[in-house]
Amino acid sequence: MTLLGFALLGYVLGSLPFAVLVSKAFGLADPRSFGSGNPGATNVLRSGNKAAALLTLLGDAAKGWLAMALAGLLGAAPLGVAFAGIAAFFGHIFPLFLGFRGGKGVATALGVLAGFSGWLALICLGTWLGVAFVFRYSSLAALAAAAVAPLAAWPLLGGDMAAVISLMSLMLFWRHRANIRKLLAGTESRIGKKQVAQ
Repeated sequence: MTLLGFALLGYVLGSLPFAVLVSKAFGLADPRSFGSGNPGATNVLRSGNKAAALLTLLGDAAKGWLAMALAGLLGAAPLGVAFAGIAAFFGHIFPLFLGFRGGKGVATALGVLAGFSGWLALICLGTWLGVAFVFRYSSLAALAAAAVAPLAAWPLLGGDMAAVISLMSLMLFWRHRANIRKLLAGTESRIGKKQVAQ
């Protein structure tokens, strides 16, 4: 397969909308209809169903990792594996199956980071958990982890891969621009606050 082929593989896997699929399986409202309107694990958690949120988180993370694992099994060079992972991340943000209106990509980014390096994923997950525990803001935790990712990637993976991960981090900041405004205004929703469909 070519680089384009690996990228297409990653993109299709990344486009799988686990938030919508899991919510439907649990008989919950479409996560795009309440809260932030974001088809991701944090918004599914606002439904009050922790099991559905956990399954969404695992599915979204797994598709990022799986895209890279499959690319490797199909004989991709490191660049092809990286392409597959980044494409999965962009597939989650701009999914084929949801009219290119997807989630913010945090869980999928974690799966991609795990595909690059287990240690890198653990560092970023630890950052997310620490910030989320102290401040109770999922968005702030995601931004902190996104900032840490390329810095931690540099000594672990080298400059080239750190640059690729920087692109993903910049996209995460862009996707959270509304959350940044809310954080600055003091109106951002905290983790665990239930919001139901109207």
